[in-house]
Amino acid sequence: MHRLNAWLRRHPMVVDSAWAALVLFLGILPENGSGNDGWRFGVHFAIALVLPMLMVIRRRWPNATVAAATAIGLTQVALDVNPAVSSIAYLVFAYTGAAFGRPWTSRTALTAGLLAGPLVFWQLHPMKTTVDDLGDAHHQSYSIPESLFISALMTTPFVLCWAWGRLTRVRRAYLVELEDRAARLERERDAQSKVAVAAERARIARELHDVVAHNVSVMIVQADGAAYVLENSPQQAREALGTIASTGRQALVEMRRLLGVLRTSDTNAEEYVPQPGVEELPDLLDQCRTAGLQVDFATSGSPRELPRGVELTVYRIVQEALTNVRKHGGPDVHARVAVDFGERELAVLIEDDGRGSTDEQLASGGTDGQGHGLIGMRERVGMVSGSLDVGPRPGGGFRIRAVLPLKTAH
Repeated sequence: MHRLNAWLRRHPMVVDSAWAALVLFLGILPENGSGNDGWRFGVHFAIALVLPMLMVIRRRWPNATVAAATAIGLTQVALDVNPAVSSIAYLVFAYTGAAFGRPWTSRTALTAGLLAGPLVFWQLHPMKTTVDDLGDAHHQSYSIPESLFISALMTTPFVLCWAWGRLTRVRRAYLVELEDRAARLERERDAQSKVAVAAERARIARELHDVVAHNVSVMIVQADGAAYVLENSPQQAREALGTIASTGRQALVEMRRLLGVLRTSDTNAEEYVPQPGVEELPDLLDQCRTAGLQVDFATSGSPRELPRGVELTVYRIVQEALTNVRKHGGPDVHARVAVDFGERELAVLIEDDGRGSTDEQLASGGTDGQGHGLIGMRERVGMVSGSLDVGPRPGGGFRIRAVLPLKTAH
C-alpha cells in the first residue's frame, strides 16, 4: 500500500484521470426532460466532455484550467443549463485554484465559489410547496432570508474546497521550507566539521612543531658537543649522550600522547594531549642550560593557577623562543625569560643578546627557517585573545613579548 501511494504521488494525472472518468460517466447520463430541449442537452453534453478533460491537466496548467472552468460555469448559467453533475468538477477546480494556482487564480476561484450558490439558486428559481387547511397544494417563492440561507448552503461546499486547497498549499510550502532548512543545516554542519578538522590539524601541527623543533635541536647540539669532546673528554661525551637519550625519550612520550588523540574516540581524549604549563618552565630551562644555552628566569607578581590554554601557550612560546635562540643566537649567547603575573594579564618576555634573526626570516613570519615558528606563536596567542610583539632588541639580539589576558582575581 505504501508503494502504491508513493507511485500515485509521483503520477498525479492517474488519479485525476480516474476522477475525470467518473465525472464524465455521470455527466453524460441523460436527464429527465432533456429531450424537450435538444440544444440545452447538447450544451450539457459538451460541458460534460470538456470539464473532465480539464480535470486531467489541472495540476500541470492550474491557471488556465481554472480560468476555463470559470468561463464555462458562467456560460452555463447564462444559457440556463442545469449544472447537474458538473458541479462536482467545479468543486475540484475551486480546490485546484487555491492549492496550485497563482494568487490571482486563487482569488478567482474564491470569487467564483462565493458566487456559485446565488447564481445557481437564481438559475433554478426553486419554489416551495405549502398545503392549506383544505389539503390543496400551493407553490410560492422563497422569502429573502430563506433565499439567502439556501444560497449560503449551496456556496459552502465551494468555500470549503477552496479552504482545503489553501491548507494544502500552506502545508506543501511548510514541507518545502523544512526540507530547505534540513539541507541548509546539513551544509552548515559539513562546513563546521571541515572548520573543526582544519583547526584540529593546525593545533596538532603546532604541537608537533614545538615538540620536534625543541627536542631535536637539543639533541643536535648535544650530539655536536659529544663529537667535539669525544677524544679529549669522554666523560662529557657520555653526559651529552645521556642528555640526547633523555631528550629523545621525552619527545617520544609527548608525541605518543599527542598522536593518541588521533587513535581514540574516547571523550576523555584530552588526557593524551601534552599540557605543560608555567610550573614546568624551570625544567625546560634546565634542559636548555644542559644543552649549553645560558638562560636566566625570573617571575614577578602573584603566581596563581591559570587556564589550561594560557598555561600551554606560555610554555610553548618560551620553548619555541629558546629553540630559536639556540639556532640563530650564535656562540656565547645569553637569554632571559621573565613572567609577570598581573592583575588582568600575564606578560611573558624572552630576549637574548645574540646576533638575532635575519630580515628575511622576520619577513617570512618565523625564525625556524621555514616560517612556522612565529606563525605558530601568533596562532596560539590569538586563540587566547592575546597580543604578540616580536623584533630585534635595542643593542643587539632578539626580543619576544606576549601579553595574555586573564580573568580578574577575586
